[in-house]
Amino acid sequence: MSRQTLVAVGLVAAAGLAGAYALGVFDAADPGTDAPASTSAPARADGDRAASAAPTPAPRLDPDRPAPSRPASPTSTPVTSTPEPVAPTTATLHITSDVPGAQVFIDNKFVGTAPATAQDVVPGQRKINVQAPGYEGVIEFVDVAVGPRDLMISLKTIRLDQKVSVTHKHRVGSCAGTLIATPEGVRYVTDNKDDGFSVSLQNLETFQADFLQNNLKLKIRGGRSYDFTDPSGKAEALYLFHQEVDKVRQRVK
Repeated sequence: MSRQTLVAVGLVAAAGLAGAYALGVFDAADPGTDAPASTSAPARADGDRAASAAPTPAPRLDPDRPAPSRPASPTSTPVTSTPEPVAPTTATLHITSDVPGAQVFIDNKFVGTAPATAQDVVPGQRKINVQAPGYEGVIEFVDVAVGPRDLMISLKTIRLDQKVSVTHKHRVGSCAGTLIATPEGVRYVTDNKDDGFSVSLQNLETFQADFLQNNLKLKIRGGRSYDFTDPSGKAEALYLFHQEVDKVRQRVK
């Protein structure tokens, strides 16, 4: 083969290889060839990890801008304890009466008209006085304790509890005994059984006292008469007995 022919064949072969490379028939690197490992990708990966692991730099503060305020920590609600109840030291009296509007006094101090409530009453024995026009006033001494208490004072109830030591004068001689008065009547209690008696207030025909003569005259309706004196010679007790009994006697007539 001539030299010109060889040159022409070489040119054709070179042109074919160039076209194959252009068409992507062959890779830039031979797959069968051990190509050196690229170190660019791992380097980039290490760089990314280093960047992610690096701490975020603190923001620079502007000296002219106030520092950001921190959120307030939640305040805890204070635990309140229930105070112990204070024990009362005084009394409260609620006073009623069977006569509405009756005046109520405690230790001679006016409280109000019934029904009346008295607060802060000092415990102990207290004098309760209830009175109304047309009725006999009532005085009671009540032992008051701490705390509330209801009291009902009746002005319509007949009260009588009197007694006095007396001497009964006979036509000849005398005998000693005791006169006792209650709403049921008057009794004379003596060791002389013939002189003792019991009579209702309505059956007292005569009931008179002479303070100067130290004498109490009593006559039972349809019965005997009696003359009593105070054995001490003083008429005060005998006169007081007569007053208390006669007030009740006038009411029950």
